[in-house]
Amino acid sequence: MFNLNELYKNAKAKNKTVVFPEAEFSERMQKAVEIVLKKKLCKVILIGKADFFAQNKKLAGATVIDPETSELTEELANALLEARKAKGMTKEQANETVKNPMYYAAMLVECGYADGYLGGAETSTTETLRPALQIIKGGKDTKTISSCFMFVGTQKLGFGENGVLFTADCGLNINPNAEELSEIIITTAKTAKELAGITPKVAMLSFSSFGSAGDKDETILKAREAIALVKKKQPDLQIDGEMQLDCALVPEVAKLKAPNSAIAGKANILVFPDLNAGNIGYKLIERFGRVQALGPITQGFKKPANDLSRGCKVDDIVVMTAITCLQA
Repeated sequence: MFNLNELYKNAKAKNKTVVFPEAEFSERMQKAVEIVLKKKLCKVILIGKADFFAQNKKLAGATVIDPETSELTEELANALLEARKAKGMTKEQANETVKNPMYYAAMLVECGYADGYLGGAETSTTETLRPALQIIKGGKDTKTISSCFMFVGTQKLGFGENGVLFTADCGLNINPNAEELSEIIITTAKTAKELAGITPKVAMLSFSSFGSAGDKDETILKAREAIALVKKKQPDLQIDGEMQLDCALVPEVAKLKAPNSAIAGKANILVFPDLNAGNIGYKLIERFGRVQALGPITQGFKKPANDLSRGCKVDDIVVMTAITCLQA
């Protein structure tokens, strides 16, 4: 069964570099970085004043970059200007904007000095991900940036595969269209393989199971169109639907509602039709199922940028650091 020690081991083996833009003003982030350094999960870059971080000997293994004094700042500012001048950014604006820790982190990743960045413990999702959306952007195969959750310990519920279950999109796209849903499905499958090593079995969720509620509802038609697009883009990806949640997860129900489906009753990835369902659904699984939810895991960027919940704990930051490494 999958466990966090396996996640840490795999992250450590990749030997990546992660930037922590909030560490100077987040005690939780500092404590998490101490653990990251102790476990040797990755190389660490901290944004802020060297004198401040020097007070904590447990952070001695990290590289500290002060945007006000670093020789890199001019290079990153020029790169930012090049990336944003078509949007009207001036040289003066680039020089000022790059000193924002989140933008500095994004530019370090974009320019190859780091493999990913992790923020959001003290900063809103908008502030954390805006630099990545503007600079790092989506990979070549997707325009849709989305998020998923990885649930660990689901074997006690009888769900998922190898003790894990993934859900998407639970944090970013309010009402995705069929094309966006297809990209969410494909990137979540990629995330599941990267992080848990499982063979994705995707259920496209709905209030209907294979036409049980008719064939005219817009959400049902959207789900079917998304599935068709996925099968066209990635014919080998195992996906089925539309189907209800119990049909996706419970073999006994699947036998009754979808006896000919290879996915029903065996799904390890649940894709919700919209953010209302996704956000409510993952919290129901977490609270009533009492299983550990890892995330939100941001996916779709060409290089990783992750946004923590502002209610995150130190251990959550450590786990998300490992996940960021594995996405790189």
